[in-house]
Parts: sequence; structure tokens; C-alpha cells
Amino acid sequence: MSTSIQRRRLLTHSAILGAGLALSPFVRAQAGPIKLGTLTPLTGAGGPYGPAMVNTAKAVVDEVNAAGGILGRQLQLVSEDDQTSPEAGVRAARKLIEVDKVSAIMGTWASSVTTAVAPLCWESKTFLATVSGADSITALPHQGFLVRTQPNTTLQGRKFGEFAVQQGARRVFFMSPQTPFFQSQLTNMKAAVEKGGGRIDSLIYDDKKPSLRTEVDTALRGNPDLIVMGGYTPDTTVLLKDLFRANYKGKLLGFGYSVNQKLIDALPGEVAEGIFTLSPSSDEGSLAYKRVAEITKSASPDPYSCQVYDHISLIVLAMAHAKAATGDAIRTHIRTVAQGGGDKVESAVAGLKLLASGRKIDYAGASGPCDFTDAGDISDSKFLYQQVKAGKLITLKVA
Repeated sequence: MSTSIQRRRLLTHSAILGAGLALSPFVRAQAGPIKLGTLTPLTGAGGPYGPAMVNTAKAVVDEVNAAGGILGRQLQLVSEDDQTSPEAGVRAARKLIEVDKVSAIMGTWASSVTTAVAPLCWESKTFLATVSGADSITALPHQGFLVRTQPNTTLQGRKFGEFAVQQGARRVFFMSPQTPFFQSQLTNMKAAVEKGGGRIDSLIYDDKKPSLRTEVDTALRGNPDLIVMGGYTPDTTVLLKDLFRANYKGKLLGFGYSVNQKLIDALPGEVAEGIFTLSPSSDEGSLAYKRVAEITKSASPDPYSCQVYDHISLIVLAMAHAKAATGDAIRTHIRTVAQGGGDKVESAVAGLKLLASGRKIDYAGASGPCDFTDAGDISDSKFLYQQVKAGKLITLKVA
């Protein structure tokens, strides 16, 4: 009898031990880090921006981890280079989703990359936060697994057209490579220019060509008062050289992300002098903006680093509010922490403290208020207008 009891006890103990061993990988997985991904252009046309975006996201992760993490777990940031290329972006996104198993991907920059990556995200229920502006992106059937902090090209195109009219331009020419936002940009610029009594023509060029002189000659036949340059830094550099050689004397207007300090420094002063730029404006008066300035060691951090600071802050707060670290939880709760009508917060750590005390929060960050439409677009944005003077970008206005 005694031997039988001992055997039953041994079998029961073994069963419990076996069950514990069987469950231990699950327990370890739940206790492991919450993985979040950045997919930014560390190389290619967007290369000047990607590294700062990653460093900004990492700084927020470090701050949250130092404050105890979320849901009893630490955060782990996994960063990949999309090379400003849709093909490379898809490969990197697959790795983040299938191998690293991130809950969210942040920071896709080029609209072509975001367009290619977005289906992978919504199919896997991985949340995607982007700084791309093409109207077509939020028209995709993303089922709520996408938001963007960058104003769409409907708004950007109108601002470009209105500014051209303000500069007295009546004959505007738009020169651009083929991009996902070309047509929307042109349509909305045209409406604004024509409303102001002007007209606009356009031309699509091959951004891989070493010279664009033929295209420049075509544009100059119409004697434009102002040329809008719709490309990225490498091809805009080529375009500017050929416009200078063609002795173009009219005004030039470009995107802030292409006519940047790197481009200005690479060109002779007289080639870049006087160019106007337009870009979404960050909230320079906010504490969040000042924090991004500290992280990037720049008095004027680029708008994409500001937006990524907001991406990761919002995602962390959404997971904390949902009490779950999944893409679906982020999708369901991100608007609750961004526009929920609670106490205003400007950092993830500040928001986590309020959520822990049962308070509602309303996140407004470095890029400004983060209120999203049902489609995932940012509701409104101010714009920064600058001009190249003596080798530097000088701010004209924020409006």
C-alpha cells in the first residue's frame, strides 16, 4: 500500500513538472520584451533623415524602460533600413513581422515604400505609423492598422499653389519624378493657382538620369515665373544644376525634405540661393519638440524625427491603455490616448503615469496635435516656409 501511494505521488509530481515545462515557453514569451520596429531610410534618397528618426525612437524606448516599461515588460526596438526602396522595404518589413514579430512598425518615409509595406502590416495585424504623404496611402483598405502624422498631398498641394500665387507667379511649372503623390500634388496646386488667376504646366522626368537639361529646356519654353521641384535630394540637385546652366532667373520652390542643408552645402552658393521651401511644421513651442532637439542635438530638428517621437509615444500609450501589446490593441486604442479629451501630455512617460492613476489623456507631441480622421490622416497641420539665404535656410513664416 505504501509503495502504491508513493508511486501515485511520484506520477502526480512528474505530471505537474511536465505541465510546468510545457507552459514555460509561453510564460517566458509573455515575460519577454515587447518588440517594436522602425523601418526608416538609413540609405538612399531619405538617408539624411533615417538615422535621426531611429535615434529618436530609441531615446523614447530607453526613457520608458528606465521608468519601468509597460505591462510589466521592457520594450525592445528593432531597426531596419528600407533604403528608400519599395523592394528593400518589403524585405525588411517581412523580417520585422515574421522573424522579430514586432507589434508595430514606425517611420516609413517614402510614399512608395509605405504603399508597398502597408498590405503586409494589415494582413498580419501589425500596426503601421508613417510619415508618408501620398493621398492614396490612407485610401488603401488598411482596416485601421495605419495612421500618418504627415499632412496628405491634398493639403500640401493646395499650400504649394497658394504660396506660388502669393509670390506673384502666374505661369507655374511643376517638375517631378513619377511618385505616388505626383497627380494629387499637381491637381491641388492647379486648383489653387488657377483660383489665383494663373496657370500651371507639368513634366515627369526620370530621376536616375545624370542630366535633366532636355527636360529643363522643355519647361523653360513656357517662360515660367516659378518652378516647383517635386523630387528628392539627389535628383533635385541635378535639376538645380541644369536650371542654373540654362540661366533660369525665375523663382524656385521645393519640398523641405529635398532642399535641405545637405543639398545646399553640396551646391555652389549661387545655384541654391533664393530657393523657397515648404514643409509641415512641428510644434516648436512644445516640451516634446524641445526633447527631440535634445535627442537629435539640433536646435531645429527635422519634422520626421518629431513625428517618429510621436509615433512611438502614441503606440506605447495605446498599448498601456489597452493592457495588451498587439497591433490590434494599438489600432483600437490609439485615438483614445491621442484625442480622448483627457489631460494633455507630451511624453510617453508622463502619459503612462496618468494612465496608471486611472486618468484620461490627450497626447499632443513634437509634431503638434495628433488627432486622426477615421481614414488615419492627421486632421490638420501648420506649414513651415523657408528660403535659402547665404547658404542657410531662413524661416519666413509658420502658418
